[in-house]
Amino acid sequence: MTSLTSLFQSPGRAAHRLAILLLLAIAMPAAYAASPFTPQARLGYRTGDQWEPAMAADGHGHLYVLYPQYGAVLGCKTCTAPTMALEVSDDNGLSWYASRPLLPIPTGQFDAQILVDPLDRQTVYAAWLQNDKRDVIVARSLDFGHTWSFSMAERGREDADKPVLAVHGPDVYVGFNHDERFFVAASHDAGQTFSVVNVNPNDAPGWSLGGGATIDPAGNVYFGWTAYARQEPTRPVSVYVSRSADGGRTWNTVLLDASGIPPACDAQTCEEGYLGAQVALTSDVSGTLYALWNAGETNGGPERIYFSSSTTSGVSWSAHMGVSTARPGVEHCFPAIVAGASGDVRIGWMDTRAGLLHQPLWNTYYRSSTNGGATWGPEVQLSGPARGYDYILPGGFLFPFGDYFSMAIDNEGTTHVVWGEGRNYKSPGSIWYTRGR
Repeated sequence: MTSLTSLFQSPGRAAHRLAILLLLAIAMPAAYAASPFTPQARLGYRTGDQWEPAMAADGHGHLYVLYPQYGAVLGCKTCTAPTMALEVSDDNGLSWYASRPLLPIPTGQFDAQILVDPLDRQTVYAAWLQNDKRDVIVARSLDFGHTWSFSMAERGREDADKPVLAVHGPDVYVGFNHDERFFVAASHDAGQTFSVVNVNPNDAPGWSLGGGATIDPAGNVYFGWTAYARQEPTRPVSVYVSRSADGGRTWNTVLLDASGIPPACDAQTCEEGYLGAQVALTSDVSGTLYALWNAGETNGGPERIYFSSSTTSGVSWSAHMGVSTARPGVEHCFPAIVAGASGDVRIGWMDTRAGLLHQPLWNTYYRSSTNGGATWGPEVQLSGPARGYDYILPGGFLFPFGDYFSMAIDNEGTTHVVWGEGRNYKSPGSIWYTRGR
C-alpha cells in the first residue's frame, strides 16, 4: 500500500496530493487555526536526534529543558550517546541559550527528569539513569542551572527504568523500577543522601513503570505507576497511585484503573508496550491531586485519555472522565499534566485523529480547567507544520519520539510545552516547543 509520505514525494501525483491535503484539512480541528499558543519551534541540538524532553519553570522567568542527545556533541570528547543536555531560557521562552551537556562523561544517560522546588521557586533538581541504566543520578543547581552538584540515589546491579522525580524543600524523591519491582529513593537533606524502599514488595507479574509524582503541601508524597503483565498477554495493565505519609518509609497503594494490553506498533519499530497505559500525576497549591492516564477497553485496541482528581489525599478518586473530543477508535497516548493555583490544572496528550486509515498522523493536544477538572476549556492542537522534516506532514507528525513529554507553568501563568516528533521509534526525531494560555 502506498504510504502518505511517498504520495507527497512523488511529483507525478498532484491529484493525489491535493486530495490528501483536503482530507487533512477536514481532519485538523478548527481550534488549531485560532490557537492561543505560538507556532511550534525546535529546541535542542541541530545534529543527531533529541527525544523525551523534560521541562521546568522557576519563579524568576527561567525555563529549563533537559533531554537526551543521540549523536555527537560538538566540543565534548567524553560525551557518549545519549548525553543529557540542558537548554535554558531566562525570559520565559522568548529566547534560548545554546544547549550544553549537564555531566559530560563516557557513559550513556537516559530518561530525563527536571523540577524546580515549589517552596523557593528557584532550586533546580534533575534526575536520570547512567552506567548501563544501573545508576540513578540526582543533580541540583542553586544558580539557575549554571553550576550543578551531583549525587547517586541508587547504584544498582541491574537495569533500572523510568525515573520519576518529586521535590518539596529538602525532601527529594526518585521513583524507578527494576523489572517487576517499583522503588522510591528518598532524601531529606536536599538530595545529598538517599534511602531506598520497595513500594510493591509482592512483585506485580510482569514489569512496573513509573509515570508521575507529586508532593502535596502537607508533605505527603505520591507516585503514579503501571504494572504490565509480560508473561500473561491477556492480563490487564494496572494503573496505580502509591502514597507515603512518613517520608517514604511505608506506602499505601490504590488501583486507579485497569487497561487492556497495549496496541502493537511493529510498523514503527517500537518496543513492546510503547503505546500502553501511562499515568501522569500532579497537585495544586491546595493539595488536590490530579491524575491523567491512557487506557484501553479491549486488548490491543485503541486507548483513550482519562482524568480523575482526589481531595482525600489519594484515598478516594473522582469518577474517571474522558477529556478528548476525538472520535471513537482514535489512538491516544502519552499524558502530561501540571497544576498551579487551587483548581488550576492543565493537561496534554497525543492522538491520531488526523491522517488516513493506512497512514495515521499524530498531534499534541491541550486543555485546561480552572475548577479542578469539573469543566474544561476548548481543546487546542499544539503541534503544527514545520518545513524541512519528512516526518512532519501538513496534518501531523508520523510518530511520537519518546515515551513522554512535559509541561510547565511560568511565573506569569503561561503554559509551556515541549514534546518529541519523529519518523518512527528509532530515528530521526527532534523536540519541539510552544507557549500560550
